[in-house]
Amino acid sequence: MSRLDIRELVVDVPGRADGRALTLCVEPGQVWGVLGPNGAGKTTLLHTLAGLRTPRRGEVLLDGRPLATLGRRRVAQRLGLVFQERHDGFPATVRETALIGRHPWLSPWQMEGGEDLRLAEAALARLDVDHLADRLVSTLSGGERQRLTIATVLTQAPHLWLADEPTNHLDLHHQTEVMALLAGEAAAGRAVMMCLHDLNLAARWCDHLLLLYPDGEACWGPADTMLEPAALERLYGQRLATAWVDGAPVFVPAR
Repeated sequence: MSRLDIRELVVDVPGRADGRALTLCVEPGQVWGVLGPNGAGKTTLLHTLAGLRTPRRGEVLLDGRPLATLGRRRVAQRLGLVFQERHDGFPATVRETALIGRHPWLSPWQMEGGEDLRLAEAALARLDVDHLADRLVSTLSGGERQRLTIATVLTQAPHLWLADEPTNHLDLHHQTEVMALLAGEAAAGRAVMMCLHDLNLAARWCDHLLLLYPDGEACWGPADTMLEPAALERLYGQRLATAWVDGAPVFVPAR
């Protein structure tokens, strides 16, 4: 299983001065939540960790090797990225789209085989979109597309998930299903880091949190030490009321 080391990393957010450099490790079995208001740099951070953006300074290591020195195919075999928004480049069915997740494991011009198809169909069933397998992606609702995106990464079978708003467009039931799936991936020895806007999902499902403030400041650590109302109120610029439900804190805006 893979490990992601972040060393003195400053992401390149246009128009913002350097904030606190990030030094932390995302290890197998962990579920990290990245919290912060709009514009704090959450998506930019995930894209930087995936090697899609160059950091202002610092480095990212995957399994002890600088990410920048690894070929994209090797990175894709270990790291899967759930984008916040997906744009379809060409007409494809749901099944064909899920099979894209197998491409890092195929040699050039190699066609998908029976095992690849089995993995794709299992992922579609896990995300409750298997009944849509022959539909064109362009005909899906926002929530169906989001579940397909996650099914495609599940088909990819990465050791490390980077997920940008994985519950985007999802109803309450499917939000819970997706969070349970990601927690299950971590329980199986993989690692998960995801950006979330829903503070209560983070409180219930994440064991580590990274708080990104709009001025570039940041703090991180085990979730039970980070879920302090004063820190969260400063993060969002919003007074909060706290209750406990089923052993987990629940935060709501205070009047």
